[in-house]
Amino acid sequence: MPYQLPAHRPAPDLRAAALPRRALIALGAAALATALTPVSAVARVSGAPVRDDPFTLGVASGDPLPDGVVLWTRLAPRPLEPAGGLGGVSLPVRWQVAEDEAFVRVVRAGTATARAEYGHAVHVDVRGLRPGRVYYYRFRCDGHLSAVGRTRTAPAENASPRQLRFAVASCQSYTDGFFTAWRHLAAEDLDLVFFLGDYMYEGAVDSAGGSRLDSGLRLPDIFQLATDTLDLYRLRYALYRTDPDLQAAHAAFPWVPTWDDHEVQDNYAAGVPRFDISAQDFLVQRANAYRAYWENQPLRRPRQPAGAGMPLHRRLRFGDLATAHVLDTRQYRSDQACGDGVKPDCPERYEPQRSLLGPEQRGWLLDGMNRAGTRWNVLAQQVIMTELRYGIRLDMDKWDGYPGDRQAVLDVAARHPGTVVLTGDIHFNYAADLRVDFRSPGTPAVGVELIGTSISSGGDGGETTPALQRQLADNPHLLFANAQRGYVRCSLNRDTLRADYRVVPYVTRRGSSVMTRASYVSYRDRPGLEPA
Repeated sequence: MPYQLPAHRPAPDLRAAALPRRALIALGAAALATALTPVSAVARVSGAPVRDDPFTLGVASGDPLPDGVVLWTRLAPRPLEPAGGLGGVSLPVRWQVAEDEAFVRVVRAGTATARAEYGHAVHVDVRGLRPGRVYYYRFRCDGHLSAVGRTRTAPAENASPRQLRFAVASCQSYTDGFFTAWRHLAAEDLDLVFFLGDYMYEGAVDSAGGSRLDSGLRLPDIFQLATDTLDLYRLRYALYRTDPDLQAAHAAFPWVPTWDDHEVQDNYAAGVPRFDISAQDFLVQRANAYRAYWENQPLRRPRQPAGAGMPLHRRLRFGDLATAHVLDTRQYRSDQACGDGVKPDCPERYEPQRSLLGPEQRGWLLDGMNRAGTRWNVLAQQVIMTELRYGIRLDMDKWDGYPGDRQAVLDVAARHPGTVVLTGDIHFNYAADLRVDFRSPGTPAVGVELIGTSISSGGDGGETTPALQRQLADNPHLLFANAQRGYVRCSLNRDTLRADYRVVPYVTRRGSSVMTRASYVSYRDRPGLEPA
């Protein structure tokens, strides 16, 4: 049954006073040192009372295993102030996991430390749970009780589950629109959520524009600065996590998150920035961004960044039904070919050393697909893999800019039935057949790609546009194109994949309904999408 959504907690006051720029710079220096140096337990653990509710950013769980799951929260009684209004002290946080929502049957409990060095984030890697079970969790700090979250462990590795129900979502600009899609998604009957990048947007927030701002919301002046320091990234995540609809979706299901570009900087490529800053300064910015990302996501400690690097790609198994390969197409990629953007073809695109994944991750993925031993291989990743022609032009930021890596993946998919690619990034819905040779539309599909639209980025969309109609004509492997906002709801069983494209007609004002715009199925032993 769908999860009964928790009651809305009182929304924090977002009209905080503007922060002095010189105070921010002073704090930023300390934050910069934190991001680039290993953290030791130096902040004292305080027993002082926390007067205001510290759980303003909600709770979350993620990366389910057969015997465990990661629980997350972050203490911030005043979320839009540096350090969440808590200063430099660390605080003890108690946690509980129960088999029932009333916490009568508590099965695991303990105490973690919300350390100031990690922005008062808490990551609890709970183990000893039973496979394929629903659990409830909560946190307590100095008499304050968090909202209750619901999570689910993965099936046992030797189990043969009947189905896996999940949603695909990405791209949630806070100012472009309300997170109505999250409220609808939280009411679905799912096992987990794949979030595929652009959790937050790094640019300056114009105090005079944006759908939420047009509705009367006013943010502190500090948000008119683009994020680059650790404290600014932390503040930006705090802003997003104050949203009650996003909190509801986090509390309803475990998430499997990965990033794209806006968590750091638009269209960056490994150590190459898009904008005119030095490579050294950009790596400092990337270190700050990666630290803040880990602090604000339900990820295990082995994913914790070290300096400017963070090992985000990973693999999750759901019995013998599916293996999920979670990719990182930003941190290791070669710089975009042909000058980046949507460009005519050029020889640079075919240079053999160019890679979207980097050699290590590429080998890890191909080996994992070959050895998975499950009915389905699910690739959870960021940018469109299928060829997407704009007349004679291609988008060099996507897999089109890295044909060598794409061909290697599709060649493996041709030998192993059941490849499903999940994609975000582009703010449109697409459904596509994957072919070894996209120039030969008569060849059989070797897998399918489900490209999900944005939660809010881009504001209100439309059912179609002339540009989308041209894309359908230019790319015969595309079956569906849509410009509305929403998410993709999926059901994967032993032999069949079903995808429902769930859309909200508008996000620039509250209260939009949700509807299924299109549905497709694909059969494991006969790849290719068909209307449901």
